[in-house]
Amino acid sequence: MPQGRLKRGFFLSFEGIEGCGKTTQLRGLARRLRALGYLVVETREPGGSPISEQIRAVLLDPKNQGMDPRCELLLFLAVRAQHVDEIIRPALEKGAVVLCDRFTDATVAYQGCARRLGAALVARLNRFATSGVLPDLTLFLDVPVALGLTRKKKAGYLDRLDRESAGFHKAVRTGYVRIARQNPRRVRTVDGAAAEGDVGQEIDRIVHSRLRARKSGLTRVERHAV
Repeated sequence: MPQGRLKRGFFLSFEGIEGCGKTTQLRGLARRLRALGYLVVETREPGGSPISEQIRAVLLDPKNQGMDPRCELLLFLAVRAQHVDEIIRPALEKGAVVLCDRFTDATVAYQGCARRLGAALVARLNRFATSGVLPDLTLFLDVPVALGLTRKKKAGYLDRLDRESAGFHKAVRTGYVRIARQNPRRVRTVDGAAAEGDVGQEIDRIVHSRLRARKSGLTRVERHAV
């Protein structure tokens, strides 16, 4: 199976702690890119495919508080293997811009750092689960932990990971900051605490710069006036 970044398509992941605003920003970017004629696929982790969504339900169910960290890690990896094979790789091969709400960096930050299973171990297992597929660009929406948790509580329902302690979420953020520092070419940090419109403008600036640099391999969809 091919390894690494594919020559066609563009793979962009959104990352950050709970309540960072990544889901809202991903949806907004998807709308704007489609308006420009790009073929866009929106997806998420855990989830993204029928099998992966079933595993997501187990991972995030608040009743499963007793889940062993190793079990949690392996379930996330199972989600990812199916997701890449069924959704992400085929979309990239069609020349789509794939926007993914969390990917491999989330597992390094949450399970590798916050669960203390080890970033190096998780990185190796990620490579196995993805056959080496990597995002072309990752947007890390950074917010203070207190702000992120306040946003989540206001939103209503809290899943199993949302309900972890503030200390856990601080460790997740520390993991993300470390990932961004170690991967400056791929990971761009965006101030997720800024106004929603300002965050969107900064994301557009970063993404369009990268898309312009990708001179081939992207499918444009012809738009007809109604």
